Amino acid sequence: MTIRTTAAHLFGASTIAFAAFAAQPAMAQTADQAGTEAAADGQLNTIIVTANRREENLQDVPVSAATLDASTVRTIFDAGAEITALSARVPGLFIESSNGRAAPRFYIRGLGNTDFDLAASQPVSVVMDDVVMENVTLKSFPIFDVERIEVLRGPQGTLFGRNTPAGIVKIDTVKPGDEFAVNGSLSYGTFNTVSIDGGVTVPLVPGLASLRVSGLWQQRDNWVDNGFTGEKDVYGGYSEIAGRAQLLVTPSDRLSILGSYAVRDLDGQSTLFRANILGPGNNDLNDNYDRDTVFYDAGGRNEAAYKAQIATAKVDYDADFATLTSITSWADTEGRSRGDIDGGNLVTGPDFIPFPSDTQDSIDLNQFTQEVRLASNSNGPFEWQVGGFYFDSDFDVTTVGFDFPPPVTVNHTNESWAVFGQVSSQVTDALKLTGGLRYTEDDKDFVVVAGAAPQFTTVSDERLSWDLAAFYDLSGDASIYARVASGFRAPTIQGRDVAFGSAPSVATSEKIMSYEAGLKSELADRRIRLNGAVYYYTIKDPQFTAVGGADNLVQLVNADKGRGYGFELDSAFQATPNFLVTAGVSWNHTEIEDNTLAVGICAQCTIVDPTVVLSGSTRALVDGNPFPNAPEWIADLTARYAFPIGNAGEIFFFTDWAYQGKTNFFLYESEEFNSNNQIEGGLRAGYAKADGTFELAAFVRNITDADNVKGGIDFNNNTAFVNDPRVFGVSARINY
Repeated sequence: MTIRTTAAHLFGASTIAFAAFAAQPAMAQTADQAGTEAAADGQLNTIIVTANRREENLQDVPVSAATLDASTVRTIFDAGAEITALSARVPGLFIESSNGRAAPRFYIRGLGNTDFDLAASQPVSVVMDDVVMENVTLKSFPIFDVERIEVLRGPQGTLFGRNTPAGIVKIDTVKPGDEFAVNGSLSYGTFNTVSIDGGVTVPLVPGLASLRVSGLWQQRDNWVDNGFTGEKDVYGGYSEIAGRAQLLVTPSDRLSILGSYAVRDLDGQSTLFRANILGPGNNDLNDNYDRDTVFYDAGGRNEAAYKAQIATAKVDYDADFATLTSITSWADTEGRSRGDIDGGNLVTGPDFIPFPSDTQDSIDLNQFTQEVRLASNSNGPFEWQVGGFYFDSDFDVTTVGFDFPPPVTVNHTNESWAVFGQVSSQVTDALKLTGGLRYTEDDKDFVVVAGAAPQFTTVSDERLSWDLAAFYDLSGDASIYARVASGFRAPTIQGRDVAFGSAPSVATSEKIMSYEAGLKSELADRRIRLNGAVYYYTIKDPQFTAVGGADNLVQLVNADKGRGYGFELDSAFQATPNFLVTAGVSWNHTEIEDNTLAVGICAQCTIVDPTVVLSGSTRALVDGNPFPNAPEWIADLTARYAFPIGNAGEIFFFTDWAYQGKTNFFLYESEEFNSNNQIEGGLRAGYAKADGTFELAAFVRNITDADNVKGGIDFNNNTAFVNDPRVFGVSARINY
């Protein structure tokens, strides 16, 4: 396989246009970006996905999926945002974090994990360049030089493994090619916010070796005052640098070797918690809230610092009948974050604070993965792939309380292996069937290293995951599909409470069975795309984390059952060659089914659930409650209109809006700890050259300066945290 062949293959994948949902069109369409045919006649562009570990047209895949292209991602990150800014940018996807830029939490179709600990597991997997980012700190690795982001909704347990019962966020970066290329963006905005993202491809030896080097720099000045100490502009800033070098070598037409090394260095701050800003008796922000001010007496300026490095080697060998792929990866991350968790001080509050809370968590992690798969090369009616996967991680987590608790270090290890296979058969010209199996073994060990009484806990499980899908072409423009899939999240150990004198908690595997049916269509001569899906899933032994409560616990629990159902709709409308509108919406209902599960409650909030007293503590019965952080509605709208200026370029206007409906933050329901009807939008306006090589624009993010509550800290008082403020700025983009 020559570099020329590889580059064509990769550039073909990058000719994704704009997701059926939330996809901003490129500033000006070029042949490489969007396809000359689509640009000429005003049709929507083809979206390429790799949901089946092969490059396929989104319209031909029996999976509910959506994509974000490079231009969209850069727009979302214009104001220096990080990965949580992707929340609600496709139907069904929600992301939040109480750990600043370091440890995001993902939810798809309402299924996720609210655990803030650095050892927390999640049912949504993040896969970057074919490597699973298992730990929460790896999931926060900066996104830059992106080719596309795919969101695969529903269980993906056959090809991608355990801990994917909710779905996958799959990130693919730009790869080396056969020609010299430079692309990137630079933006500057309010609070001295800077975001630079770019890459350059340099062919070293034509037809044999090519190098791509890319990087990211984001920074913001401090802009939040400390009202307790009287200090000005001491919080809210960050500086983050990341880089990636990729070397592609193609010794022959059959063999390609891609080596990659990526690094990250974050110097920032953890989330700014704000004491007693909710209610009481409702979820409104009260007079204690001031976006520009906090009232801290501790927290060490909420400093957060993380470093990471990821090395990967991918080898592809094309035999006559199949392609053998090996992906070997090693990742290392270490860092710490400290915070004034109660969000205030004992002197002035604001309002009641029963005791101070100042803690720091740190992690030192190593992860190794190895995947080998063999996939058929035939373009005939029968396709197959088989493979094996090995995963090993080892990390220490240290918790320090600067008044209480004393330093405690615990160690987590996880070893897992799996074998998998998938077959697809074109039964008739209209009907295609796909089925897959995966067998997984997963083992975890936990041990107290220092600072507490010796404890050792181990869990293990072995499971068979499977899926079966049917895809039927109704016509050349419309298809329907049905999919049944199983998956599981491996057993989990939570040891954070060891630092507070309690034993670690354990949750057994959660097992999901999902049913999905969908429609995929392109209408009006490919000027309208309408894709939709309805789904229903049940979970046996769902894993939840009882976070906070008056006792400040972090405990894993298994509910008896859970279920969810809803729909997703992705659409795009090319009204004219110069006017594109995209829209998406999802509705999701989730429900805990366990009439005995009782969890700790907040110290001051107004509880809605029935309560019981167990061992002297009041607890809430959560049967019938929605899953935590499961928005009922998510919606998005984008629109782009351009005025051509001769043959040289265009003046364009682009706006994007995201909506998040009712969302309960915790397992229990209260009047305070929930959000509803949150809207956030952005605007870009500027000039773009017709060939797509240059763009200059002004932008604003969070255009209405909306104050949206993104989560809460419930053990002590009605503390919460909010979204980023409005940012005005200018940006420039190049693509040569």
